[in-house]
Amino acid sequence: MTATIWSDDGVRNLLRRMFDAAVASADPLKTVAQNLPAKPEGRCVVIGAGKASAAMAAAVDAAWPDVDLSGVVVTRYGHAVPAGRIRILEAAHPVPDAMSLEAGPALEKAVQGLTDKDLVIALFSGGGSSLLVAPAGAMSLADKQAVNKALLHSGATIREMNAVRKHLSRVKGGRLALAAQPAKLVTLVISDVPGDDPSDIASGPTVADVSTIETVREIIARRRIDLPQSAQQFLMEHVETPKPSDITGDVRIIAAPALALDAAALVAEEAGLHPLILGDALEGEAREMGTVLGGIARSAKHRGQPIKGPAVILSGGEATVTIGSGSAGRGGRNTEFLLGLAVALDGQEGIWSIAGDTDGIDGTEDAAGAIITPDTLARGTQAGLDAKAYLAAHDSYSFFERLGDLVKTGPTLTNVNDFRALVIV
Repeated sequence: MTATIWSDDGVRNLLRRMFDAAVASADPLKTVAQNLPAKPEGRCVVIGAGKASAAMAAAVDAAWPDVDLSGVVVTRYGHAVPAGRIRILEAAHPVPDAMSLEAGPALEKAVQGLTDKDLVIALFSGGGSSLLVAPAGAMSLADKQAVNKALLHSGATIREMNAVRKHLSRVKGGRLALAAQPAKLVTLVISDVPGDDPSDIASGPTVADVSTIETVREIIARRRIDLPQSAQQFLMEHVETPKPSDITGDVRIIAAPALALDAAALVAEEAGLHPLILGDALEGEAREMGTVLGGIARSAKHRGQPIKGPAVILSGGEATVTIGSGSAGRGGRNTEFLLGLAVALDGQEGIWSIAGDTDGIDGTEDAAGAIITPDTLARGTQAGLDAKAYLAAHDSYSFFERLGDLVKTGPTLTNVNDFRALVIV
């Protein structure tokens, strides 16, 4: 290996190529067409929700020009693309808005009046939970917004949040599948959750739900989630979600975090790095994850354990950021992870890292994530930035913005969760 490859610019370039490869592995234009079922005798109705749903819908429309095709999907603002005969709605994420409320009934209406000769193709990806809203019981949009905000600030895992959402919706947790009967149902999923459980993606509108109201009540109590009165009342009414015996249909995972890590590992190997994949389901507080992975990287650097350099340590999954009752600056879980990692490494030579959300949007900001280098803290000090203070204030975006180290891709039109890579040379 030449010194040029392991220069700061060389490693930065390599990190970005690994991230781009991870994103490309989940390109809907490639993955959807490869997983379509047999064409129906009757109509085909396409429904969906998520950050990748518009691109997925466009792939279906392009692949089946000779099929009687219609439908409606909802995606995040800025993630829409033309999808021919399929109507595209845009709504807010991570907190639902009025368009989210319009999307719920629109999808319900799209699957009404079908026969057993018709086919429903459901397209779901990460972000669908807030984009697709049909409040249960007496809940209003404001109530659903309050629920989402409470969940996002509670420190709950994505699985816990989705269990609550499923039980407070007319369409989630398999309820949309019941509405589509007796049509044949095929669900295509781009996974953004640890373990790739399709019932967790967009809160599983067409997938049976194994969580129960008792589970939801336990989560609310343990996480101290303050729900609106209307939500509390609905959960007291013992209205359960559809279970596996209630729903028939084919569910296909067409892209997933593990495949994205494999794609990045191939790029790393071609560059002369030894890849170590820790897994695609790492969870926990973002800053604490930074501390843990920083320790692993130090061990690899100085002891060659658990892998000897030059190497890259890859991981996926979804960290959390618990704000608590205090105020917070700007940033998402990936930039908070990186700032925690930089503090933990404390200027260690020979270690670089990238972390980003594969949808191109870390939290609510306009960056996918950022890159840290061995001199991140030193450059921060020169710019008058106290990394620990920015970390305490949950203001990681501002820190990396000042250093010019944000990674901005714009919406990628897919989503296989967070991507992290640490290069050790």
